[in-house]
Amino acid sequence: MLKPENFIYFFTVCGFFIGLIFSIIAEATPVDFLVYTLEITLFFYLFIHVVVMNFVDVQLAGKKLFDYKQYEEISAYFIHEIQERERRMETLIDVDAQHEPNVVHNMMRDHGRSKKKAA
Repeated sequence: MLKPENFIYFFTVCGFFIGLIFSIIAEATPVDFLVYTLEITLFFYLFIHVVVMNFVDVQLAGKKLFDYKQYEEISAYFIHEIQERERRMETLIDVDAQHEPNVVHNMMRDHGRSKKKAA
């Protein structure tokens, strides 16, 4: 299956060459040559966007671009990490609690190397 971007690229290039050929056939002045080529290229560019907009299933493409389930898993992981850090900070800040001298160091060692990446 071709991506919509490929259609856009193809028709934009086609529009450029059609504009180029039209400008050569019309024997335009250099300024007109440039203007005709750019206008025809712009027309093809906008036209193919309208075509792609009407014929491409946006919902299917959106599911491929944004994986909701993976996003939820990552968000849940970060929420859990933040709650864990808040709990650790509360134990460090609480003056009534009995602490070991290296509480933070011991906690980091307990959670392993993979948990350090979230910091």
